[in-house]
Formats: sequence, structure tokens, C-alpha cells
Amino acid sequence: MVYKNFSFSTPFLRGYRELKIPVISGDGTPAWPAVFPISRIEEMRRMVGDRYFSAQMMLEFIAPERARLDPDALHLYDDEFDLRVARIGTHVITGVVAYWDPSSGRKKSDGSVCVLLYRDDKNRQIFIHDAVYLTVPDDELHPLARQCEMVLDFLLRHGLHRICIETNGLGNALPEIMRDVAGRRNVSMGIVRITNHEKKETRILDAIEPVLTTGRLHVHRRIQATPLIAEMLGWSPLGGLGHDDGLDAVAGAICATPVPVRPLGGIIRPFTANTEFKI
Repeated sequence: MVYKNFSFSTPFLRGYRELKIPVISGDGTPAWPAVFPISRIEEMRRMVGDRYFSAQMMLEFIAPERARLDPDALHLYDDEFDLRVARIGTHVITGVVAYWDPSSGRKKSDGSVCVLLYRDDKNRQIFIHDAVYLTVPDDELHPLARQCEMVLDFLLRHGLHRICIETNGLGNALPEIMRDVAGRRNVSMGIVRITNHEKKETRILDAIEPVLTTGRLHVHRRIQATPLIAEMLGWSPLGGLGHDDGLDAVAGAICATPVPVRPLGGIIRPFTANTEFKI
């Protein structure tokens, strides 16, 4: 009983009545139209997804265990990133993130995955543009250095010189190894250390589900050749149903601070000056 050690024993809030006012009523009327008109409410729904909207704005809790990552909600595209105009198709790209969630790279270990993600922050669109699942032979003497070589090749192929590395556990040594590998190849490389303490399933759910269920997550068709789609099909917030290392890398990339992207400008055209003049 509450307050049992005190001179009174009335339970806290005995007889209280619960007041719940969802942001919009069952007949579609907004509770506070001056602050939250229908247009603003729909914008919030599109931004956070139905599950979060139901819990936060409609006061109807939906258990996370019911959440799934449906690959059919992905938007597939074939366009490459055009640095000259900073676009993927018609989308103006504002930021880019390369994120590496490492492991030993052995065949029977957890996946070591590096993903490249572009952002259109004006329209809240996210593009999983490329991903590499890193494996090294079991007899490789320097598996981490070999993976750094592979990641560096991946970054240079996309013209990037900055990467976020998850440094929990085994990854703690990777920033220095990556700097050494890049230095031997005369490549300038910026490295951001990321330390995660939150449960993996929670990270994946909170980062990916809102953009996926609101139709804002795009993937390049090359991603279909990776295990990522299979990971989505087998994923559960309860965990333990299969591999989810690619999803964890994508979640980390979504949450990471992107590098701003600016268009390089139009094609450089030569100009001929008229030198036939008198001083």
C-alpha cells in the first residue's frame, strides 16, 4: 500500500478519473484546430508513421512486438547520384552518410556491413544507395586491415572521404587501422566514432520503421543482390529470428549526422577572349 509507513494510508490518486483527448476525434474533428489543423495532423502522421502517431497523438498504444519491416514498402530506383547537380533522379540530395557496423568478417560470425545512404532532407526522403557485406577468408592473418582496404575501396568508388564506424567492442581498434590503411594509400579520410548502448532491435525499429511505413525509404536496385531484403523479411522486434546486421548498419546511418552535399555546378565551357584591341 502506498504511504504505508506514514500516518495515513490513502492510496495515491484514489478515485482519480482519466482524461484522454486524442488529437483527432473518431468523426475526424481535430481537438485543437487552431494549433493542429487537419493538414498539420496529416503531416505529422506522414512523418512518424501510424504506430508512433497512434501512441503519441491518438493515445492508443500499439505494442512494438507487432511491428514488421515490409520490403514491399520500399521504393526501388535505378538512378545514380549525379554530383554535378546533387540529385538522384528528380530528388535534390542534401546529405550523405557512410556507416560501418563491423565484425570479424569471418563466414560464421556476425555480418560486417558498410552502407551508403543519401538524404533529401527537404522532403524527408532517405536513399539506401549501396551496401557491402564484408567477408574475409578464415586464414586471413589481418582480417580487420583487410576489411579496411575493402571499405576504403567502397568509399573511393563513391567519391567519399568520411565514414562513421561503430566502435563497440571489436570496432574500437578500427579507426586507427583505417587511418593507417588510408595513409599508406595517400588518401585523406575523416572518421567518426559511434558508440551505441541501446538495444539493437530498438535502434532498428525506431530508425527504420517510421521512414519505411510512411513511404520515404528508397533503395537502389543493386541492394536486391545483398542480404538486406531477406533481413527485412525475417526481422522481428523480439530479436533472435535471423541476421539483422545490415539493418543495424542502415539504422546507424539514418541516425548519423550526414555530410552536407552541394552541387558542383554545370559543365565547364571554354570562353574565347577578344584580344584585338588597342591600348
